[in-house]
Amino acid sequence: MLRRRPLLAAPALLAAASRTAFAQDPRRVLRSVPIGDLRAVDPIWTTTYLTRNHAYLVWDTLFALDAQNIPRPQMVGEYGVSGDGRRWTFQLREGLFWHDDTPVTAADCVASLRRWGARDGMGRALLAVTESLDAADARTIVLTLRRPVGFVLEALGKIDSNVPFMMPERLARTDPMQQIPEVIGSGPFRFERAEWVPGVKVVYTRNPRYLPRAEPPSQAAGGKVAKLDRIESLYTPDAATAANGLLTGELDLLESPAPDLLPRLARQKDVVVAANDPLGYQLFVVINHLHPPFDKPAARRALMAAIHQPDFMLASVGDRNPWRECAAVFGCFGDQPAQFDTLGWAKAADAGAALRAAGYDGRPILVMDPADNAVLHPGALVLADTLRRMGANVDLQVMDWSALVQRRASKTPPREGGWNLFVTNATITGIANPLLNTFVRHCEDAWFGWPCDPRVPALTAEWAAATDAAARTALGKQLEAVHLESVTQVPLGQYRSSIAYRANLRGLIPGPALFYWNIEKG
Repeated sequence: MLRRRPLLAAPALLAAASRTAFAQDPRRVLRSVPIGDLRAVDPIWTTTYLTRNHAYLVWDTLFALDAQNIPRPQMVGEYGVSGDGRRWTFQLREGLFWHDDTPVTAADCVASLRRWGARDGMGRALLAVTESLDAADARTIVLTLRRPVGFVLEALGKIDSNVPFMMPERLARTDPMQQIPEVIGSGPFRFERAEWVPGVKVVYTRNPRYLPRAEPPSQAAGGKVAKLDRIESLYTPDAATAANGLLTGELDLLESPAPDLLPRLARQKDVVVAANDPLGYQLFVVINHLHPPFDKPAARRALMAAIHQPDFMLASVGDRNPWRECAAVFGCFGDQPAQFDTLGWAKAADAGAALRAAGYDGRPILVMDPADNAVLHPGALVLADTLRRMGANVDLQVMDWSALVQRRASKTPPREGGWNLFVTNATITGIANPLLNTFVRHCEDAWFGWPCDPRVPALTAEWAAATDAAARTALGKQLEAVHLESVTQVPLGQYRSSIAYRANLRGLIPGPALFYWNIEKG
């Protein structure tokens, strides 16, 4: 069990970082603590939720999911599809401008979709059945498919990483394996590059030229009305310092407060603690399939056999946030069983002996530990303890989350700057089916960890092509079994997270990401 941390005095850094804000009307300025230190600014280059939350402030999308997870037009005005389901036409709304005051064009959006489709699993699936994607004129996008598919609008309205954010063509032509050189969007807020201090703060200001839709806001859809003039995202790695800043009013919102501090925050009359994402998150272990010992399926199965999900849930999210055991890589819904007993590995008598039988030779197993992340850090500690109880030699390397995001891309051996394991999370919204779930892709499309079981891409392609709901359900169950057998990752449980904010904030929109439009201060 983690020890409770004392609430520390907020450092002068918070006051200094906010000095500019207080020169303005404080009711029009919001100071928040993000889930980490923003270093990667390109939401197509990385899947990290820190960058995704940043991107929702700056960029916009052609479609977006409403509170019922139904795709609704966003940058698009009129749209239609031919009778045979192959030719889709989308017309951009009038009055859309980039932050550099140039108009948004169909050519910008075509280039953006192509770049997104080079990185995202759902984007790849859509482009794989695309015959042509063109700009018919300055505001009209035409998508012609080789055959009709049922996920066009779901792909364009994808709410979780990688989100198909629209960018100017000159940025969208950036190699998808490289980050864009500047942050120019058309969304409700502008990224203030001159005020960005990595490791300290990120500043966004209201975009006066943004044209919101007329509909009321609904999750990522509807009218994105910026009611704040300025947002300061202040990196505060010490959770107790962040909590104290919220209590004193120096901070307005904590995107990921430490679970062990939530009870004390909730007792304060000026603070609200509430679940933000209706469906919640899955916690899981990412396994590097390239290097020993986990390049062997038997070693991965031994690790899975040693996992006791309640240990991870209690350490990472505590007993205040609702959680459940779940071993399904696409998430558990309703009364769906946890599925760990499907293949019988959860009852292995001696996971350590199984690991050694799989060829483990005592070499250090490198676990990356993001110490500045209040949810993932405890998970890393429990994972390291689990390995030690298996008799493994553990190299627990402490770093911040942004450093982990950089290092996870390395395919080199652990002793040369690579890694073996780390713990991360994903929204249930973002993993609910084989096309959405970026984290369980295999072979050429694989995410970090680089698993490759040829059955996975083959079954995923079948799932994408299926038009019958029953067939998709059957294929989804087959994929679940293959992922468990191959041990793509090790699920650690499913939970709902909380945010904490000052009681004078109104208009926060629930969703799998933090949306800053519609928020106002009383």
